[in-house]
Amino acid sequence: MGEMGAFLAATPLLRMVGRGDRHPVLVLPGFTASDRSTDALRWYLRSLGYWTHGWQLGRNYGPNRYIISGLATRLAELHERHGRRVTLVGQSLGGMYARHMARRAPDMVRAVITLGSPFRTRPGDHSAVEHLWRISTVRSRPQVRRLVSDEDEVPLSVPSTAIYSRTDGIVNWWLCLESAGPQSESIEVRSSHSGMAVNPSVLYAVADRLAQREGEWRPFRPPVTLKALYPPAATYHRAA
Repeated sequence: MGEMGAFLAATPLLRMVGRGDRHPVLVLPGFTASDRSTDALRWYLRSLGYWTHGWQLGRNYGPNRYIISGLATRLAELHERHGRRVTLVGQSLGGMYARHMARRAPDMVRAVITLGSPFRTRPGDHSAVEHLWRISTVRSRPQVRRLVSDEDEVPLSVPSTAIYSRTDGIVNWWLCLESAGPQSESIEVRSSHSGMAVNPSVLYAVADRLAQREGEWRPFRPPVTLKALYPPAATYHRAA
């Protein structure tokens, strides 16, 4: 609730990013959440001039055939409707789906932005929702194995930004780090896990990433007036 209040108070400041280029953005909710959880984020991005869409697949109860096939259909639909590549913004588990879709259909994806997404999770890693996750995904083990960690996957072929917080409170922050690369980065913010979609520092970073021209990716550099909101980001180095 505190982060929602900060979002409402900071709305004028968040306009500093400027108008968007009207490219399509698909926002994916976190585990057990629905499109309602990303209402504020989508409203903000839409107000900047982006064609912003929810996933329209109900609650996110974990990877299953309905979700994976539905996402593929939704991405193809938006790509065809707008005639442009789609940026995928995913919160928590939604970000893991986003990375999966970027590997399946890189020609349809412009960039990937994850918000507190533990895509480096390995067996034995623990979080506050581990028990609920195990119960909810007991019938979708093959899909889980493909989504739960891309530690052994090749880097994404599209620009990717991983936003994470050491004060997350739900997932271990180091599981949310992106490998440092020529078009990949990690951005640290001060946020709760559930508050990622309304936290002003997260929203500004997302909007700044979306504002880049396609094919002209550059690392995130907050303006001097907002620099205090962003601690120096940790760097993930992929093991040899």
